[in-house]
Amino acid sequence: MFSVFKKKLKEAISKLSKKVEEKEIIEEPKPAKRKEAKKAEKKDKKEKREKPKIIRRISREREIKEEDIKDVLWDIQLMLLESDVALEAAEKICEDVKSSLIGKKVKRDEIEKLVKKAFEEAIEKILSVPKIDIEKEIKKKKPFVIVFLGFNGAGKTTTIAKIGYLLKERGYKVVFAAGDTFRAASIEQLEEHGKKLGINVIKHHYGADPAAVIFDAIKHAEARGIDVVLADTAGRTHTNQSLVEELRKICRVNKPDLKVLVLDALTGNDIVEQVKMFNEAVGVDAYVFTKVDVYEKGGSIISALYKLPRPVLFLGKGQEYGDLEKFDPKKIIKILFS
Repeated sequence: MFSVFKKKLKEAISKLSKKVEEKEIIEEPKPAKRKEAKKAEKKDKKEKREKPKIIRRISREREIKEEDIKDVLWDIQLMLLESDVALEAAEKICEDVKSSLIGKKVKRDEIEKLVKKAFEEAIEKILSVPKIDIEKEIKKKKPFVIVFLGFNGAGKTTTIAKIGYLLKERGYKVVFAAGDTFRAASIEQLEEHGKKLGINVIKHHYGADPAAVIFDAIKHAEARGIDVVLADTAGRTHTNQSLVEELRKICRVNKPDLKVLVLDALTGNDIVEQVKMFNEAVGVDAYVFTKVDVYEKGGSIISALYKLPRPVLFLGKGQEYGDLEKFDPKKIIKILFS
């Protein structure tokens, strides 16, 4: 996980540290030392050795200046872009690193440590989004309605099944709503998960109004004392305006308690446009990032959270129902910088 990003980050830290370390400080001796230098020069005249008027030395401690790091920060920004970090986020990280380093006095053997800390703080600032305790929220209202949004292939249906499994394991009654009446086999896919998990699926026929399907699922839950409705929706694309309007209707009619955007971590820089589109269409309350176990670059998660800081409910890993991990910024920072 994040292996490419981690490698590039180490290269960036090493490069920036070396760039700072290359700079030497040339200091003029104080007046008292200048007199001593002249005395020493007279004393050694017989040996025909001259003492310099300026003493060169490598200071144990030095102040980092903008010119020390300006060029290498540009290279680091390119490294971040290659790791799927969006331009705005990459610029912000570099700006924060620059602000943190300039003016700092540092010993030569502590330069790399200081640079590493500056990067840690810049990235952690983006990853430290608000948190949601989903169980605490569920206990506030019955039924608690969660609608899942996302593009085709992001892993919405699998994510619904995983969260359904998690909630059932913790004692909550769950029902699935097959609100994707557009994609072929989507209803059957959700039904298959429902059979394996022992969770009922409320469905209509293909082409039916998805808002009505989810409405029926809510009424079903109310009548049977079910705690949570997990609603699937059809995948959207940038150009499919009719599906976007359909999504607006779903939210207008059913007033979900939580709108969760499921994002494929492998998406790359396009993830920013997805976040923007769904948030403008209906608003995004929280994220789930999928395929994190095979995601090497790491930058798209940073990009999404920079563009729209929202709680991350889970990270999806693997295909098993239990393959959900709680999002912990400090754990990700530890992985990136270990």
